[in-house]
Order: sequence, then C-alpha cells, then structure tokens
Amino acid sequence: MATHLHPRDEILQAMERIYRYRMTTTSGGNLSIRDHSGDVWITPARLDKGALRRDDIVRIRPDGSIDGKSRPSSELPLHQEIRRRRPELAGIVHAHPVALVAFSLVHRVPNTQLFHQAHSVCGEGGFAPYRLPGSAALGDSVAGTFEQGYNCVVLENHGVVTAGATFQDAFRRFETFEFTAKTIIKASMLGDVRYLTAEHLALERRRTATSEFARGVPTTDEAEIRRTLSEFVHRAYRQRLFISTQGSYSARLSGSSFVITPSDMDRGALSVGDLVLVDDGRHEAGKNPSRAASLHQAIYRRHPGISAIVNAYPVNATAYSVTGTELDTRTIPESYVVARSVGRAPFGLQFEAPDELAGILSVERPAMVLENDGVLVTGGSVLETFDRLEVLESTAEALINCRAIGSLKPLSEDVTRELDEAFFGGC
Repeated sequence: MATHLHPRDEILQAMERIYRYRMTTTSGGNLSIRDHSGDVWITPARLDKGALRRDDIVRIRPDGSIDGKSRPSSELPLHQEIRRRRPELAGIVHAHPVALVAFSLVHRVPNTQLFHQAHSVCGEGGFAPYRLPGSAALGDSVAGTFEQGYNCVVLENHGVVTAGATFQDAFRRFETFEFTAKTIIKASMLGDVRYLTAEHLALERRRTATSEFARGVPTTDEAEIRRTLSEFVHRAYRQRLFISTQGSYSARLSGSSFVITPSDMDRGALSVGDLVLVDDGRHEAGKNPSRAASLHQAIYRRHPGISAIVNAYPVNATAYSVTGTELDTRTIPESYVVARSVGRAPFGLQFEAPDELAGILSVERPAMVLENDGVLVTGGSVLETFDRLEVLESTAEALINCRAIGSLKPLSEDVTRELDEAFFGGC
C-alpha cells in the first residue's frame, strides 16, 4: 500500500485484502486511482475479484483512450463523475461490505463518532439515493453527495464509496467505515450504543509532545523483539484484531525502554524498521510512536511483570466498549483462566491519566475494556498477550451469539473456585 507502488500493484494489493476479508464478492466492487499524469487505473469489468492479475487492470488516458485486455468496470462513469466534481480525490473504492450494505438497506449512515479514530479518518458519512448501477444517474447521485464534502458515502440499497487524496486514504476510510458499521451492529445486540461527544473527541487531540533521541545500532535483543512484534502485528491484522488504522502493540526491551507500533501507518503493511524505540519517555528520532505510547510507558513503569501490551479493536470485544454491558469471562474454562476478570475504564483516562489507568491493571485483571476505544490487554510476553487478546475476542463473540439462542448460564462459583485452585493456587 506504499505510495511508491505502481497503481496496478496498489489496486491488486487492496483488492486482495478486500476480497480476503469478505468485504466484496467475486463479481462486486471496483477500485480506481488517478496518477500524476492524469491517467486513471481501474479494475476490469466481469472478472473474478479473487483472482485478479496485474495485467487485468485497465488504464484510461485523459483523452479517453483505453489500454488493457479487458473493458473497464461498468462503474467507470461513477468514478469519473466524482473526480470531475472533486478533482482532489485521486483514489476511489466502491464495494459491498456486508455491514455497510446492512446500513444501506435501512437507509442509515454509521455514526463515526463511535471512535475518535473513525471520526478522524472518515469524517461524517453521507447518503446517496438509489440509481441504476452503472448508469450516469448513479454517478450523478453519488458525486452529488461527495460534492457536499463527504468522503464516505453509503449508496441506498447498494453499498459504499469512499475516496481520498491518495488511494491509501480511500482504502483506510473504506476499512474504517466498515469496521464502525460492524461494531454498531454487534453493539446493538448488547444494548444502547454510546457515541463520543465533541468534548470527548477533543480530549484525544490534546497530546503531550515528547522529545527524540539519536539512536545507536540496535542490539540483537532489540532486533529479535522487533521481528517478533512485527510478526504478531501482521497476525493481528490477518485475524481482524487490528484494522489498517487501529491497533497498537508494544514489547518491553528493558526496564525503561520498549518497542511500539508507529502512529498513522497501515498496520497491515508494517515492516520491522517502522517500529519505534521508546526509552524513558523519549522516542527515536525521525519516527512517530503510537498515540498509546504514554499509556504503555505508564504500565511498564508500574508493572515489572508485564512485558507486552496491545490496544486492539476486535469487533466483538469492541462492541462491549461502546455499551455498558459487562464482558463476563465465566463462559468456558479457557476464557476464565486466560482472560481472567476484565476491567473497564471511562473514555479519556488513557489520554489524561495514564498512570491512573495503569493502576487498575493487576495479575487478576490483565485486560481492560476502554470505553469507545476497544480493549487493552497485557501479558508476560508478546505471545501470551496475543493469546489473551484472541481468547477475549472469542469470548465476546460467543457471548453475543448466545443471546440469539438463550440466556447465558455462567460457570458456577464452585467451578471458578476449582479453576482458581488448579491454575492460580487458590488466589
């Protein structure tokens, strides 16, 4: 997804992700990029989206001539009309992800004030009235909504279009908008969904500036931690515990130093070198650490036994963060033993009082639901932390699913006491 890629490769990589994570079907969806010369590169018509090849991508020159072995997408008029009215939008994504399609069926738009990051990335979403797919009328309807200033538009009984100054911006908006829609749907099964106010959104933007340091050659220990952390960041993305715009992972290097994911970089494409070293409140020069770095630092200082921390946004556990419903791990033995008791912190504590939030964590409470900000999970290693995160998400999904078939029957006190004695010495 890096900007040095050829447009053909950017489109192929994005479509691979979109198809892999079932955000479109074999026949659905179309992506386009306008390059610096004015050429438009777009997916072809009537080809399998799960098996696109590089030479399938079609180029349309400014004079209207077409290069390619296939015809361009039938939605080319939609893409062209959006750019005619909003010339700054070089990247466009159109697809039919199931959660946003659900919103399109009830003629609603997801409220991106569910999360600070979603609101920052997507802005407010728009809605375009139905018109025949592939028609000039559809292009007029959708482009008219974009013309009002929206960058994410739900199409009535159809799907979604997102756009950006770069193709990366368009893709990030697409993935984040769909994640927001999914979370709202899941959370609605739990109770009333809570949204952030303008004051809440302003809290996240007030960050304390940190100093930099010129780093030396990485030690072999740091190199190993970077390799391990990078592998688990990619796994978190593949497992949908992260999305491209959301998720922070860190691993302790020594008492006061740790390696953490960077800010504002695609989690699905991070390299070992993108990770940021933080030492005693300072970070290595030329990089921007995750916004969660100050919170992770506070946790490492307070808890010597914690060696890895993850802020994540798996959709089911995150649904609990936007409602007042308790995430009860007394479901199956694995959930109770691995995830333990899950705490809850009000929104803003992670920005304004990280030391206070660090104090809520304990051996018995290694994971937290952060209101409207996903979950925080800790552990003695990168692997243990990841396992706990996966178990927490599986637990949340089972809890939500069981509501469709009956009332939760949690593990009894006798069972939890037996588990405590077997695994924790009775503590």
